[in-house]
Amino acid sequence: MCRLAAYLGTEIPLENIIARPRHSLLVQSQDAREAKLRVNGDGFGIAWYGHSPEPGLFKDVLPAWADTNLPSVCRLVRSRLFLAHVRAATTGASSRDNCHPFAHGRWAFMHNGGLGDFPRLRRDMEACIADTYYATRRGTTDSELFFLMMLTNGLDQDPQAALQRTLDQVTQIAKKRTNGALPLRLTCAFSDGARIFAFRHADDARAPSLYLSECLDHGGRAFASEPLEGPCARWRSVEPDILYELSARDERRHALGVPA
Repeated sequence: MCRLAAYLGTEIPLENIIARPRHSLLVQSQDAREAKLRVNGDGFGIAWYGHSPEPGLFKDVLPAWADTNLPSVCRLVRSRLFLAHVRAATTGASSRDNCHPFAHGRWAFMHNGGLGDFPRLRRDMEACIADTYYATRRGTTDSELFFLMMLTNGLDQDPQAALQRTLDQVTQIAKKRTNGALPLRLTCAFSDGARIFAFRHADDARAPSLYLSECLDHGGRAFASEPLEGPCARWRSVEPDILYELSARDERRHALGVPA
């Protein structure tokens, strides 16, 4: 399982989320407390928004703690909205193309979990992706395919409907192609540069962890796989099957229909 964090608020150095907190994403890369694997060393990535609608990307296959460029990038790059991810590979080789976040246009997307018996799902998932988006595929992960399916299903127009349609498709494919022995588990965060969306879903009621903070010391809010300060009152667990929409103005929640 991977670990992730996403921040929205006042412009801050990336290190305020990724490196400086007591239980930062960098700490979680070596000592995850709420995951099957304590170490997440199969690469990392950051997507951040600045003056352009499209996010900047910095990804590598090194473990986050071993990349000598990462501390200076996190110290000097500032952003009002960014996503960060440390990877423990479940599908796909260790390569930059398989590191999260994935980006297309203004959207950035990252995932923790696994889509069951993915080799048996992959061909049908690929068939659900429009040619325009399929041509942009670079890696071999279930996560990237899920993102491309969401784009195909109208992510630009209606994120909730696109997510619901994609969950329904993947669930139906799994029922057709597998015996259900391996669960579908997704904890995802994605952004259009103005909002952060996040959700948890699993067909065995064991979705990977995700928390949402109240206002942090620097004025923003964050999602994270584990509270960045350790267990405390200003972090609360995100409920499964609720799509959270966080903007500069407010927080909204949209109930997802559980796929039949």
